[in-house]
Amino acid sequence: MAKTKKIKVIQTKSVIDRPKDQKLTIEALGLGRPNYFKLHNDTPQIRGMIKKVAHLVDVVEIEE
Repeated sequence: MAKTKKIKVIQTKSVIDRPKDQKLTIEALGLGRPNYFKLHNDTPQIRGMIKKVAHLVDVVEIEE
């Protein structure tokens, strides 16, 4: 069975004074406040969401 790569998405900045689409993307990633983090499977959809809010988050790749 192939191992799925995981990524840890950490919110580093607040969404105050950000456009609504960025706020909704942060919410869809399961984040909400600075220093919150969430583990996700490394998929193209998640990577696209991260790219949209790259200035607000950090990403750490996790090998399982």
